[in-house]
Amino acid sequence: MFKPKRLVVKLVSAVILMSAFSSCKKISQKSQSVVYSDYAAFDWFDYRGNDDAYVNLSKSDDEYLNPILAGFYPDPTICRAEDKFYLVNSSFCYFPGLPIFESTDLVNWKQIGNIINRREQADFGNSRLSGGMYAPTIRYHKGIFYVICTNVSGVGNFIVTAKNPAGPWSNPIKLPEVNGIDPDIFFDEDGKVYITHNGPPPNNVSLHDGHRAIYMLEYDFEKQKTTTTPKLIINGGTDMATKPVWIEGPHVFKKAGFYYTICAQGGTGFNHSEVVFRSKNVYGPYESYAENPILTQSHLDPNRKNLVSTTGHADFVELPNGDWWSVFLGCRPYEGDLYNTGRETFMMPVEWKNDLPEIVGGKEAIPMKNKRPNLPLSKEKTEPNNGNFIWRDDFNSNELGLKWNFIRTPSEKWYELTNGKLLIKPGKESIHTETNFSFIGRRQQHLKFETSVKFEFNPKDNLEVAGLTAFQNEKHYLLIGKRLNSNGKQEIFVERMADKINNGKSEIISKKELSDSDVAVFVKIKGNGRLYSFYFKTKEKEKWNLLIKDVDGSILSTKEAGGFVGTYLAMYASSAHFGK
Repeated sequence: MFKPKRLVVKLVSAVILMSAFSSCKKISQKSQSVVYSDYAAFDWFDYRGNDDAYVNLSKSDDEYLNPILAGFYPDPTICRAEDKFYLVNSSFCYFPGLPIFESTDLVNWKQIGNIINRREQADFGNSRLSGGMYAPTIRYHKGIFYVICTNVSGVGNFIVTAKNPAGPWSNPIKLPEVNGIDPDIFFDEDGKVYITHNGPPPNNVSLHDGHRAIYMLEYDFEKQKTTTTPKLIINGGTDMATKPVWIEGPHVFKKAGFYYTICAQGGTGFNHSEVVFRSKNVYGPYESYAENPILTQSHLDPNRKNLVSTTGHADFVELPNGDWWSVFLGCRPYEGDLYNTGRETFMMPVEWKNDLPEIVGGKEAIPMKNKRPNLPLSKEKTEPNNGNFIWRDDFNSNELGLKWNFIRTPSEKWYELTNGKLLIKPGKESIHTETNFSFIGRRQQHLKFETSVKFEFNPKDNLEVAGLTAFQNEKHYLLIGKRLNSNGKQEIFVERMADKINNGKSEIISKKELSDSDVAVFVKIKGNGRLYSFYFKTKEKEKWNLLIKDVDGSILSTKEAGGFVGTYLAMYASSAHFGK
């Protein structure tokens, strides 16, 4: 009698426990669906580069690939601290801003942070996307890192400092007396500190279109103020008789008793170049090097293989062994002057001739691979920044990775990482507006690529949208998304927005009603130069369904869209995408 009684008790207990577990599971599922009903839930993001130029290219351990940072990484600046190197790029109104990379061999670069990562450092508000952070300079002096930069959408010129380059970085120290853009900071051997920057021509009198000048003034860090008035050191550029334009991006350094100022000249387009000036005195007079420019591609055959164009805006760094190297921006057009990847970071050695620097091969076609610097090769495994690679985020972390960016500075948190998903709350702002709409993206780094996501989204009305976008700016993008159509059915659609098409209004160029009510969908964008194709499916093991093929993606090029940024591939959600 006793044993069966125990068995009954056990059976009853088991039933109760199973019932309780089942109830908990239902509650969990119910609460989860409630949460997801307010969000677009992304399971993963996959990116694959497949540039033809890299497919049959072999590289030995003694070589490196150009660009060293592929995709939208413009205006590179570099410094050395003991046996490590640090590189920073412009970021305009993407946030966090001013990405900072670390390397021990100048070849393998690891992003360690973003210098601007707090709202009190920079709030871009409703600024145009190509506003924000222009052309920084990074320097290391007596244990402290300094970055000087221009926020054209905020405080103007400023300095931030850090003891650890990964951060935290200070709030901006404002420089109200420093006008213009592209500031540089130089620590002289006698302890004095100088700021050099681009500015208007003397007395604001332009002798020709694009006439600019370079100025220098002294700065006192203890008082956090300039101590001299700006002094003109370069007027116009290398030779005023030739009407040089857009002298900018100055960097000052000293070697063997000479002061050198290197500058970009010619504008950031096809005629971009790098030039150098020399003086025995920090304030000049500076003499233009007879062999200027020391870097340009403007005179070369535009039909050459593996074209690199618009090279310029360089910075130099000295290695422990006395070698010098340069980093500079360049572009890789897929045809003509069309490139969607933006301005990228390249690297070449510097050679000194008669106490004057030349970028080796600076007037020849920039090679895709070159002999690497004479430094021990890093053994640390880092995420690739060039060549063909696969990059994936499964959202298993509790915070976003460093490669992800928002559009402008968020005023509130509208996303969440939980249970291996990235939840994005559809914002009341849309991709058509100059706001911080719900957008989380990374750079397009290849001419030929594909990117895909899996996401869950249950639109409540025909204003709501979520999906994946190839984005250049608010007036130039391609979007594959999910929405409710006029019949209340869920559909996948492709939208195109370009200033010169459809009277500057967005248009749906393809759509397909979903045959079932599955919440989860997979969408993919495949790029090949100027052509972008769009795919979808509702089951992981299904084949991709082509929605529309070979859409003209030249609308994402800088030439068509304007501005200074490159294409981003981003997850997006809005509760008012089709609203006013």
